Amino acid sequence: MSATNMVPQEEIVQAEGLRTFCQKVFQKLGVPAEDAAITADVLVAANLRGVDSHGVARLRRYVNGIRDGMMIPTPETRIVCETPTTALIDAGAGLGQPVSYRAMQKAIKKALDMGAGFVTVRNSNHYGIAGYYAMMALEHDCIGISMTNAAVLVVPTFGRDAMLGTNPIAVAAPAGRERPFVLDMATSTVTRGKLEVYERLEKPLPLGWATDENGTPTTDASLVLENFRQRAGGGLLPLGGAGELMGGHKGYGLALLVDVLCAVLSGAAYADLVYPKTPDGKPLPSKIGHFFGALRVDAFRPVEEFKETMDDLQRRLKDAPKAEGQTRIYIHGEKEYEEAERRAREGIPLNPKVAADLRAIAEELEVEYDLE
Repeated sequence: MSATNMVPQEEIVQAEGLRTFCQKVFQKLGVPAEDAAITADVLVAANLRGVDSHGVARLRRYVNGIRDGMMIPTPETRIVCETPTTALIDAGAGLGQPVSYRAMQKAIKKALDMGAGFVTVRNSNHYGIAGYYAMMALEHDCIGISMTNAAVLVVPTFGRDAMLGTNPIAVAAPAGRERPFVLDMATSTVTRGKLEVYERLEKPLPLGWATDENGTPTTDASLVLENFRQRAGGGLLPLGGAGELMGGHKGYGLALLVDVLCAVLSGAAYADLVYPKTPDGKPLPSKIGHFFGALRVDAFRPVEEFKETMDDLQRRLKDAPKAEGQTRIYIHGEKEYEEAERRAREGIPLNPKVAADLRAIAEELEVEYDLE
């Protein structure tokens, strides 16, 4: 086989090296060291858990966002209002990860003090994987909740143009001998990041994931992504797909619920008001919102009883009869925990195009690219 026909191979890198590299990139862009470390950790956590669409493949997005003034490296965050169980934080158009980490910390602290805590954030940016923040509650024997609204990508049921984000919902609950339950899901069929993965791999999309500008289902990832860039119409379908037959209106309702809790409640932008631009097309701060919650388990029942019941619930499901040809029933979060353990041992695979972009960023910012 000639060199010109060889398929580029994945690059295997170590989590710590990848985390250090990302932190250095953010610091080179003026992000304070602590904020840079938090943001880098959230990105690499996504890669470790196998959610590559939300991992370091997004680094370019943050680099460009800071350079364009859309994301402020040293934002003036402030608490707008606060009660013993609630708070609202203005993120000052900074990176979404640091303010979200601290907002979840605050929600957990309120839960530990009062039994429950809820914190909303406005004027923020993309915050990475929702599950990261929900899982922060686990070590405190709390149930964690995390949601965010997002860039307009999802077509409402019976609509033609995108009006809502993929608007993820994450909930994490502790267990005993079994792994914690970690639900981390978009309210769309898939995320934009998954389309980007298919585009990089030059694979056709499964029919039913997305529509073209006319509202017709398409398998062309490049077309859908270009329509997003041009705001030409079409987009991702809500969870359940088109129409009401397979429950698409339910996914649409969940996405709308996230907008209510993350944006309407906090005063953030919502629906197609997120990610505004100037009249000449220059991107402005996205103004998206987040919602975080924590429930202290022993405010309801003894922790050990709860964990024993969680274990029993999981075992009943996993031991249930399997469909023909199937050998295992999974609990939400189980695959990701196992993948994180494997990648921590064997390294994180980087798509060749992602690795090339990281090298380009390293060269542009004069940051050493050493991921060993």
